[in-house]
Amino acid sequence: MITIVYGDDIVSSRNYYIDERQKVDNPIILYGDNLNKTQLVEVFESDSLFEVSQKNVFIENFFSKKENKEIVSYIQTHSKKSNVLIWEGKEMSKAQISLFKNANIKLFSLPKMLFTFLNELKPGNNKKMVYLFHKCLEQLQCELIFFMMTRQFRLLLAVKERHSENQIEEIKRMVPWQKLRLSNQAKLFSWDNLKDIYQKIMNIDVSQKGGMNTLSLPQAIDFLLLSI
Repeated sequence: MITIVYGDDIVSSRNYYIDERQKVDNPIILYGDNLNKTQLVEVFESDSLFEVSQKNVFIENFFSKKENKEIVSYIQTHSKKSNVLIWEGKEMSKAQISLFKNANIKLFSLPKMLFTFLNELKPGNNKKMVYLFHKCLEQLQCELIFFMMTRQFRLLLAVKERHSENQIEEIKRMVPWQKLRLSNQAKLFSWDNLKDIYQKIMNIDVSQKGGMNTLSLPQAIDFLLLSI
């Protein structure tokens, strides 16, 4: 059986993957960036007197490089007698998922409210940003929201700066409509404004980690949103 675990809630998907690994004896762990057929033959076809016939194979980031149809076919064939769990630390396309016929799909998604909040990060939108932030707090830990905010402004800085899109892997992996939305959002900020906001975010991060904070993290984010 093949199970594919993925989604934008990477923390939850990764925890599920680790839990599944810990449930079995002698898990076989492979990595997509250097996976080849020779490795798979050794895993699935090298039996000994002391090995069970059913293998538990865990593959991390199988789609980190262009998928090899021969490897996909080989895994598909040998998964009939073994358990194969593939964990992807990024979003997957329907075409990628469909390569593995009849796979068990475990999708871990973050609430849509979080992405609504991130897309509404723009100058002059203070009341709505604060409102959406507190709606997110009803469903998510503040640390995760802050992490996603930090990521969003880092990406906005990247698309604002010429040629940066070619340097950031996260942007390369985006589909065209995601890049367009990010680019349109970046246009609402001046370069200096984005740098100033990102510096404030870094200051909050340092003060929280260093125990120098006079405000709680939600309070610090509130003040930040009101200053945009």
